[in-house]
This record gives sequence, C-alpha cells and structure tokens, in this order.
Amino acid sequence: MKTLLKLFPVLSLVALTGLVTASVLGDEPKPKKTLGTIERLDPKFDELVPKDAAVEIIADGFEWCEGPVWFPEDGGYLLFSDTMVNTVFRWDEKNGLKPFLKPSGYTGKTPRGGEPGSNGLARDPNGMLVLMQHGDRRVARLEKDGTFTTLVDNYKGKRLNSPNDGVYDSKGNLFFTDPPYGLEKSVDDPKRELDFQGVYRLSKDGKLTLLTKELARPNGVAFSPDEKTLYVANSDPEHAVWMAYPMKDDGTIGPGKVFFDATPWVRAGKKGLPDGLKVDAHGNLFAAGPGGIQVFSPDATHLGTFNTGEADGNCAWGDDGSTLYIMADMYVGRVKLKTKGNGF
Repeated sequence: MKTLLKLFPVLSLVALTGLVTASVLGDEPKPKKTLGTIERLDPKFDELVPKDAAVEIIADGFEWCEGPVWFPEDGGYLLFSDTMVNTVFRWDEKNGLKPFLKPSGYTGKTPRGGEPGSNGLARDPNGMLVLMQHGDRRVARLEKDGTFTTLVDNYKGKRLNSPNDGVYDSKGNLFFTDPPYGLEKSVDDPKRELDFQGVYRLSKDGKLTLLTKELARPNGVAFSPDEKTLYVANSDPEHAVWMAYPMKDDGTIGPGKVFFDATPWVRAGKKGLPDGLKVDAHGNLFAAGPGGIQVFSPDATHLGTFNTGEADGNCAWGDDGSTLYIMADMYVGRVKLKTKGNGF
C-alpha cells in the first residue's frame, strides 16, 4: 500500500522516538529505541496494555514493512515482507535480522517498479509459509525445497489483481483480499484483467469463491474468535472503513456493515489508511489505520491507539501470544501486552 500513500499524501505526525533503559545486573544499561506514544481513551484499554508499555524498535531501514507472521519453531521467529524490495526478512531474539527469501513476490526476469514483493504472509494448517504475491499476482506456498506452488492465480480464467492479505479459518480455508496495489499502474494498469477488487475464499480443496466485490480497496482481513464475523479493512481514502461480515454455514458471507469509519481521520490529516489487522482472544481488534495501530472492542468502541508517527501496514501476535509486532513503514516494533492473540 506504499504506492497508495504516495498517491494520497496526508500530513505527517511527529514520530516521537525516545529511549528507555533496561538495566541488567552487572552490565552497563542498554538503551532501547522506542517508537511513538500510546493514547488511552477507555479504561478497558488498561486491561489490555500495561501502563508502562512502549513500542520497542527491533529493526529499521526498510522501504515498506508488511505481512508479519510468527513461527514458533526454532525458538520462535518473525517473518515479514518488504514489498518494495521483493524480500521476506526473518527476525529472532538470538540472531536478529537477516534476509529469508528473495524474490518473495515477483519471480519474473524483466525489471519492474511498483510493489513487486510479497505482502501478507500466513502459516497454513500444515505449518507452511503461504505468501500473497503482488508481482506474480497469485497466492503461493513456499515448499521445503525453496520452490513455490501456486495455490490460486485467477478467477474464472482472469488473472487476479495482486493478492494482499489472508487468514485461515479453523477448517483450513483461506480468506484473502485482492486490491490493485501490486499492479504497476494500479487500477489503470493495462495488464489488469478483472474490473473489480474482490474478497475471496479458497477452500482447502482448491475451490475459489468470490465473497464480495463491493469494496474499492479491500486490504487487511481477520476473523472474530468464534469465526462468526469476518473483518475486512478498506484502504480507500474516500471510504476508509473496517467492515464486518457475518459468516454463513456454507463459508460465504452475508451483507456487511461498517464496523468503524475512519474517513474523518484521513480527511483530518492522520497518516495511514485501514490496513492489516489482528484480533485478540477476547475479540478486540488491533488494526493498522490512520494515526497508528487502533484498538477497538468487539462492539467497535475505540479503546486507544499506538501512535507510531508512521503509516502502519500491519501487525501480528508473537512469542507466547502476548507480544504484538508492529509494521510501521520503515520500522518493525514490538510491545508486550496483557492480552493474547486469538489462537494462542
């Protein structure tokens, strides 16, 4: 979504980066860089976020961070995309940062611009990495030998736009969004074959179903803990909303309703748009959007905000489920919470 932010510039917030000190007995205090501020709007926020919480920067210098996913193997590690440099990076506490996969989203030989890399990353029911590949315009699985297997790349014979974000349900079906951000000229790209941006369900047996094409820029996607509601972010600056869709027994969705409308925030100059989101075990939403990572209760009460000062792309649960990893443009941050992510 980096390209869209350039096309629709908004006023920058001041990034408030400070230092906190972690004292270790017998060692020199080691400074930790932190990002932004935390805004508390409702007493329920304190039940989720410790009073002394801060977003610690664990890596920086990227073009546009996206699609984080946590793998518990090997002591636990975070994978995330840099969509602009066609790379997936790996970070863990012991070894720090290193490239994990390149190319990640565009495997062609002809140089191209735009956002060619992978965007959203997911862990499938078998523990394999699944990538929403902008450049190759497909959803693909990374095999153990380093090759890609295409899971889906077309709808009724027409190529997808550029799969962006995805989430698996407990039955092993993948729900994903398909905005135009991976196309070099977005909706005006001559290579575009579909005349809409869809939200899809890819069943575990490989059947693709279009769930809705009503959103101009479908983006982040997540389930409520009971899987009765599918949340979809719409990163359209003219209709910057999070939608909530009731799930039907057949895996399709009913008519959606606006969960929260952030369009006034965009018009007021807050940085960012509705993007990636995650849900905790209690159904609270942690959603990248205008102004930072926004926290909403299941009834859409705005509880508080992690004001990173950047346009945030996504977030993910990690460690034991109580650490939220945040993708804030060129920064990767983390914050320890009192709640845990759904599924932990």
